[in-house]
Parts: sequence; C-alpha cells; structure tokens
Amino acid sequence: MRTKSEEKREVILRVAAEVFRETGFERASMSEICARVGGSKATLYNYFPSKNELFFEVMFRSNEAEFEATHDALDLTTEDIATSLRHFGERFLNLLYSEKVLSVRRLIVAESGRSQLGRLCFERGPRRSQAVVSEFLSNAMAQGKLRQADPLIAALHLRGLLESELLDRFFFQTDDLVSKEEIKAITNRAIDVFMAAYGPLAG
Repeated sequence: MRTKSEEKREVILRVAAEVFRETGFERASMSEICARVGGSKATLYNYFPSKNELFFEVMFRSNEAEFEATHDALDLTTEDIATSLRHFGERFLNLLYSEKVLSVRRLIVAESGRSQLGRLCFERGPRRSQAVVSEFLSNAMAQGKLRQADPLIAALHLRGLLESELLDRFFFQTDDLVSKEEIKAITNRAIDVFMAAYGPLAG
C-alpha cells in the first residue's frame, strides 16, 4: 500500500511529465508544475530539489524498462560471445536512436553547459551502462571468451564502435531516423571490429 508521500511523488511526476511535453524543458517552470499539482513550492522542492532532477526522474522512469531490457541482452551463457554482443548492440542503438530518446539526448547536450543536468544524466545513464557492460566483459574475459584487457576500456571501445557511424548525424541533427535494418548492419560491423580487437587469442 502506497503512503501519502509516495502518492504525492507520483502526482508530481505525472504532472511534470505533462508540463515538459507541452512546453519543453527550457520553458517549463517549477512554479507551473506546483500550480498544477497544488500545495506549496516548498513541498515540491522537498521532493525534487531542482528542475534538472525532476526532469531527469521523469525521463529515467519513462526509459527504465528499455534500459533494463537492453542490458539483459548481455548473456554470458552463450558460447558465441559475439552473438550476445550483437543482440545487445542492436537493442542499445535502437534505444539511443529512437525518436523519443534522441530528442532528450539533444536537450541534455544543449543544457549541459548551463546546468548540472548533463552530469546528473551521465551518472545515472552512460556511467551506469558502462558499469554493467564492463562487468559483463570482465566475466567473459575470465571465461576465456575474450582476451584479457581492462574491461572498462573495452566497454568504452564497444560503445564507441557502436555509435561511430551515427555520431555525426546526432551532433549535427540531420533529421534522418535510423532504420532497424541500418542499425543491424551498423551493429554487425561494430562487433566484427570489436571481436578482432578483443577476441580470444589463438592458443
């Protein structure tokens, strides 16, 4: 059974999501959110100390299921580690380059120089992903499915390879959405290069 505190938090998040959708991050205000929720601004700030944190929580909740599903694709039980990495890579790119997440990522980049939103999102997004992928690669190395190396550096290389063909389109905001077929081809090329670098050494 939810407490009144949890119920209030849910109401704030629901209303905030509506405001962010209607006005965008920059024009959205804590005052407007407070007015729609009802109650004092002090109460709102007691739940969320800043608009940045409130926005991130809204974004985080809307994408958490996809984040978990993407990283669940990392399966150590498969004999062919490249197959597991391909499954992960496709899910990863489909998530990052979905229309919904793409617009949020661009907003975060734009806001990062003006606020702590970028740091907050990095800590709970990319850095969290890096930790999961790094642990997976470390275990794969221990099982002899990949050569021994620094697993965190390998995780960064993996992400870099997966995004290498798409980053210019992201930063220069070409409006081309990436098809599932293109993502599959990009992932295959990236994993081929990754395995050439990190595959188990002969003998």
